[in-house]
Amino acid sequence: MRTMWWPCLVLALLSGLETSGFPRSPLRLLGKRSLPEGVVDGIEVYSTKISCKVTSRFAHNVVTTRAVNRADTAKEVSFDVELPKTAFITNFTLTIDGVTYPGNVKEKEVAQKQYEKAVSQGKTAGLVKASGRKLEKFTVSVNVAAGSKVTFELTYEELLKRNKGKYEMYLKVQPKQLVRHFEIDAHIFEPQGISMLDAEASFITNDLLGSALTKSFSGKKGHVSFKPSLDQQRSCPTCTDSLLNGDFTIVYDVNRESPGNVQIVNGYFVHFFAPQGLPVVPKNIVFVIDVSGSMSGRKIQQTREALLKILDDMKEDDYLNFILFSTDVTTWKDHLVQATPANLEEAKTFVKNIHDQSMTNINDGLLKGIEMLNKAREDHTVPERSTSIIIMLTDGDANTGESRPEKIQENVRNAIGGKFPLYNLGFGNNLNYNFLETLALENHGLARRIYEDSDANLQLQGFYEEVANPLLTNVEVEYPENAILDLTRNSYPHFYDGSEIVVAGRLVDRNMDNFKADVKGHGALNDLTFTEEVTTEKIILGTGAELSTFSWLDTVTVTQTGLSVTINRKKNMVVSFGDGISFVIILHQVWKKHPVHQDFLGFYVVDNHRMSAQTHGLLGQFFQPFDFKVFGIRPGSDPTKPDATMVVKNHRLTVTRGSQKDYRKDASVGTKVICWFVHNNGEGLIDGVHTDYIVPSLF
Repeated sequence: MRTMWWPCLVLALLSGLETSGFPRSPLRLLGKRSLPEGVVDGIEVYSTKISCKVTSRFAHNVVTTRAVNRADTAKEVSFDVELPKTAFITNFTLTIDGVTYPGNVKEKEVAQKQYEKAVSQGKTAGLVKASGRKLEKFTVSVNVAAGSKVTFELTYEELLKRNKGKYEMYLKVQPKQLVRHFEIDAHIFEPQGISMLDAEASFITNDLLGSALTKSFSGKKGHVSFKPSLDQQRSCPTCTDSLLNGDFTIVYDVNRESPGNVQIVNGYFVHFFAPQGLPVVPKNIVFVIDVSGSMSGRKIQQTREALLKILDDMKEDDYLNFILFSTDVTTWKDHLVQATPANLEEAKTFVKNIHDQSMTNINDGLLKGIEMLNKAREDHTVPERSTSIIIMLTDGDANTGESRPEKIQENVRNAIGGKFPLYNLGFGNNLNYNFLETLALENHGLARRIYEDSDANLQLQGFYEEVANPLLTNVEVEYPENAILDLTRNSYPHFYDGSEIVVAGRLVDRNMDNFKADVKGHGALNDLTFTEEVTTEKIILGTGAELSTFSWLDTVTVTQTGLSVTINRKKNMVVSFGDGISFVIILHQVWKKHPVHQDFLGFYVVDNHRMSAQTHGLLGQFFQPFDFKVFGIRPGSDPTKPDATMVVKNHRLTVTRGSQKDYRKDASVGTKVICWFVHNNGEGLIDGVHTDYIVPSLF
């Protein structure tokens, strides 16, 4: 399985529809009439629905907007959707008066040319462009005849990333007018179980949000619905414009009874890894700050504010230094210093006096920081079990010293040598962000754009918080070589608290029922290995036509009227109903390479005296007392197991003395019980023959 690369996408709707030439309804003579509320320039958007289905962190979203032209003449109708930058479009259709025209999703370069050509020819086309911090905008417009209806449907997908302990699904709400039927409907299914679920909107007060929003979660399922009425959409009680203009965010997290979770579907697997409760690894961090002339004013002020807040959050086990670059490079200290209270106060004084100067020497600033981290490690002046990080902030391109991007990349790559990550923060839009991103990715880091806004300092602090608490370093995720064919990235320099490592792969054998996954890393105190046993054995619970599937790796309770089913991870399943009657099904696992024995289920009845006298079945027929007699004990074929004669149900049987385990009280070891074994599949003891009790299929 190769790693999927999701670039910015351009979608071209090349349906051959000219803005004045596609099929349209015959023009109808429209008399004077009062237009419905919500009509803007003759166009009524009467329905908008965002339908979201999330399964195992993967979101499938469908945005459907329906509009009608209530004017007497043809009108242009626009469809705008802002998508997360990490999402990718999978489908787009345009339906006019019942005729559907499919779109074609193209990669950026190809689609850009087709888009320009389509527009020049008067055809309908859509384009995805950057739009703000987290979004890209998809826009398409069509000419709609008087009285005609148009439906836009856009499908996009996204892998939700865990950040600061939660997954975030980010939806932009901006209908631009009152909509009779507006709805966001999100269904979440997480096999690990959902531990928290919340939703918030930036454009509406909590009081109004509460009456339009419903959210719930139980077990593995969660649901969020936002359905404001027309009155709830108004910007004021008598207004005709909409207040729905902002961000709607759904956040959730999953249960984590173990550090890892592996899910297998159709011969592929995905491995989620997020340990908790580990001590933080001390970090050695160098901040490389651009103080060129372009950073003057608000930028340098916000940078100072952010750095002062970051210094407040530093831990005493950390080591740090500051490097400033403009035309020349200056440092706070000649070497890294420990984040003691006294040193932090001195660092704050240094930060408060940072001011802008002249040019931008990115190359020398970075190389100085890398040299400082390398020397600290070589001279053993930082803790042995610590990790190094370099963070650069710049607002422009290199224009003095070495200014060739490819040469700077080579210099930095050779200096770091894969030993620690580089994180690049690009302040504003007047810079080569692609260069910063490539530079970071080549050195196991990432780039982040800091937007020039009133909260730029909070953006800087927010990024630092993501990398402030490394729990593991040099993380390697390993699988049996003979079990896996293809694999995504499985090596990570750091695991940060609140994040998650995700590895996906393809199994050699689609029918493989188990394998072992090892995650190895260096912790703050010692080297750690996390082992996850993976199984595809399923537990299927049926209720009428509905089936729910679980595995022995789950811990979950399902309740319905008069019935409760509890799965205890890797142990047993307890089924309780009626007046305290319980059954325990235990998963008995044997050595996987045993030539004969296989895993099996043990079915045990708790408090069987509560069962009715009419109870029957292979076990039920023995819940009530019955008469039998054993006599004539004699040596058997096995000297340790004597034979005897049993008279039961008017049958005379040969039975053999032995022992069996009762696992009702001790599921792992069991209790030894002496008993008599009846031969020939219980013939003479059970009612009928054993084949009478075999069910060929449960579902």
